[in-house]
Amino acid sequence: MINLILFGPPGSGKGTQAVTLAEKYGLIHISTGDLFRYEMSNDTPLGLQAKSYMQKGELVPDEVTIGMLRNKVEAHPKSNGFIFDGFPRTVAQAKALDAMLTDKTQEVSALIALEVDDDEIVARILNRGKTSSRADDNDESIIRNRINVYNRETTPVFDYYAQTGKTKRINGIGSIEDIFDRLRQEIDQLS
Repeated sequence: MINLILFGPPGSGKGTQAVTLAEKYGLIHISTGDLFRYEMSNDTPLGLQAKSYMQKGELVPDEVTIGMLRNKVEAHPKSNGFIFDGFPRTVAQAKALDAMLTDKTQEVSALIALEVDDDEIVARILNRGKTSSRADDNDESIIRNRINVYNRETTPVFDYYAQTGKTKRINGIGSIEDIFDRLRQEIDQLS
């Protein structure tokens, strides 16, 4: 079983690559954004909890997010594994993910970071903004702030998994196919 964290700043290509990797390896792609939308649109108990926090402008507590992840993992007991896209974002979330997987006698196989320089990320997100209809994809200062938040709050997750030798860095610049090939080479070494 492969449990992979696809890691990188906003605009690094995680979502694009996760979909293709999930197809190739028969993994379940778990995007936290998709999970939140599903749980909230279906008014599940966790979705209702998340809504109540978000309506007050508060962050959704980790235990609610982990509950959603647990539901998704438990809904696919016969899968070959999972690709976590956009989670964990903090060391506390990484520890919670590890505990959840340990309960299922599983573990994170690897964290693979897509490395893309800030200017390339800004260019990608501004380009995406032409079709995404997200206001935050059209403002360079907001994009740069998102990168700064990622660097400050999320990169410690890489260091956390590096302590166990589970981290890999790959060049996230190039064609989608070239980046996929680099990812595939790393994942093939896991099995």
